[in-house]
Amino acid sequence: MINDIPIKSEKEIEIMRQGGKILAMIMDKAKRFTRSGLSTMAIEKYICTLIKKYKAKSSFLGYKGYPNVSCISINEEWVHGIPSKRKIKEGDIISLDIGVLYKGFNTDMAITFGVGEISKKDRRLIRSTKDALTAGIKNVRIGKKIGDISAAIERVIGKGGFSVMRKYRGHGVGKEPHEPPDIPDYGVPNTGPKIKKGMVLALEPMASAGDHHTKEKSDGWTVIPVDGSKTAHFEHTVAITDRGPEILTR
Repeated sequence: MINDIPIKSEKEIEIMRQGGKILAMIMDKAKRFTRSGLSTMAIEKYICTLIKKYKAKSSFLGYKGYPNVSCISINEEWVHGIPSKRKIKEGDIISLDIGVLYKGFNTDMAITFGVGEISKKDRRLIRSTKDALTAGIKNVRIGKKIGDISAAIERVIGKGGFSVMRKYRGHGVGKEPHEPPDIPDYGVPNTGPKIKKGMVLALEPMASAGDHHTKEKSDGWTVIPVDGSKTAHFEHTVAITDRGPEILTR
């Protein structure tokens, strides 16, 4: 432990590498399965089948009372969308957020994509959020600080004309789905804990086409912007090594 931030051994990172590859395969299959006319609960059931197929467990099911194995958010639903009978339509943008527990270690991943033809603005929103994840990962290096990651994410999303999520944030990941440190999507360079070899971080840029203020829907989980704007969310689990950042979820 360094300042209460868990440090993983090479053996533990290898386990997380295996779990991350499984999660990436599940995510790819779930994305290709998603289509117009399908309910989010149908996608949830498919993901559940895949998790069992790869001999993993869900990180999300039962975590702080969450009732499902995946979060599936549509359009204005920013994070924690609960699978339901709601059907996906052509032109929707979908965020899939999945975590798996494999041999005692968790990995976490999220993607956002369009169903069929989507608007130019929606494409820009998705691209900006994905680019912010890339920028954040470039700063996951020994000697840098958590604030460098946060500032890089905020800079890219802001440059695109979008707003970052302020209530929820990225985090460490390992034996627990959420571990220290918190990794906001906004921040000041050269601030916060130092990044050390063996840390494993889940970076997750979350962007809105409008305002950053949020509220929960009546289900008690699904988070949306107060102004109802479209949103996007990307996430990778990243290990800090001597060679630089290693994306485990691909």
